[in-house]
Amino acid sequence: MAHKLFSIVSGSLLALVCASAPAKELTVTDIAGREVTVDAPVDRIILGEGRQIYLLSVLEPEDPFARVVGWREDFSQADPDNYAQYADQFPSLKTLPTFGGFKDGTFDVEQAAALQPDVVFMNIEAKAATEEASYDDKLAKLGIPIVYVDFREDPLQHTTPSMRLMGQLLGEEERAEAFIDFSEAQMKRVTDVIDNTNPDRPDVFVDRAGGYSEDCCMSFGDGNFGEYVELAGGNNIAADIIPATFGTLSPEQIISANPDHVVVTGGHWDAYVPGGAWVGVGPGADPEAARAKLDALTERTAMTGIKAVENDNFHAIWHQFYNSPYYFVAVQQLAKWFHPELFGDLDPEATMKELHERFLPVDYQPGYWVSLDEQ
Repeated sequence: MAHKLFSIVSGSLLALVCASAPAKELTVTDIAGREVTVDAPVDRIILGEGRQIYLLSVLEPEDPFARVVGWREDFSQADPDNYAQYADQFPSLKTLPTFGGFKDGTFDVEQAAALQPDVVFMNIEAKAATEEASYDDKLAKLGIPIVYVDFREDPLQHTTPSMRLMGQLLGEEERAEAFIDFSEAQMKRVTDVIDNTNPDRPDVFVDRAGGYSEDCCMSFGDGNFGEYVELAGGNNIAADIIPATFGTLSPEQIISANPDHVVVTGGHWDAYVPGGAWVGVGPGADPEAARAKLDALTERTAMTGIKAVENDNFHAIWHQFYNSPYYFVAVQQLAKWFHPELFGDLDPEATMKELHERFLPVDYQPGYWVSLDEQ
């Protein structure tokens, strides 16, 4: 708890240091391949997505909101459990100006300009909509640069350069490199074993946000969680069916593939689907309540007669691993489920604890995954 108490003082000091640090023009290449010139280190930031705080909190755990002057209002809805933790630790976040999204056309350029940001961090999936609505041109005329980052569309390729990019602009390069070294070392604890043993790969269906709607079933192609499955020694049944990162499988396709494992991504989504059938996993989640909702999802038509249900190889994992720099923990847990004989000594729970202790401003709370075979 020492670093938590320290943050009360250091957060205010950080703002003073940032304000007094001499800014110099720095030209960087963002994730979209654009060369962008920014006065750095930046002092005033707009987050184009609230969940970019996952990256920012790694770089500035003393107070990840010290430089944020506005952000998109999605963190409290998409990840209310972590939002509550951060709001308790940093209550100033509750009064930050919020914005609509670039993709849905509700971003307010005049509101943004009034906040005098040094940079707007934007997720790469919003690039087409940003250009179509001419947000980029409008902000450029006001001297406000957009820098694109990504930890969702292609997290395996883009999270590391996104972390380095933000580290450069914040003057936190050493912190960024320390996290990158940690994440790469943790990934190798899985990938080295899989490469060296070349085990038989179980067939896996990833049920994206299972229970979020009555439709079944959203999933991942060969990117994001689909790629996590492959790295963990599984065979993603949707890889050859879904041509992009995100898509949908029919119940007939799932039954025909007869997967050995089903992995449902879940979270607490009362803000979107009150009382929905989604599986509530995340920090501080009730494992029995989550397991009960997970068990209910086995009754869907798409799960009829498949091996995953018959053998209780039916699991749920925190959805936001798909949209955060912490994906290496998900890969570890997937590997434990797919190949328990190879990863008996691997402890994803300990990895998650170390991640929080070394890099994050909030305490670790268990609850990020659950499985029917734990009953």
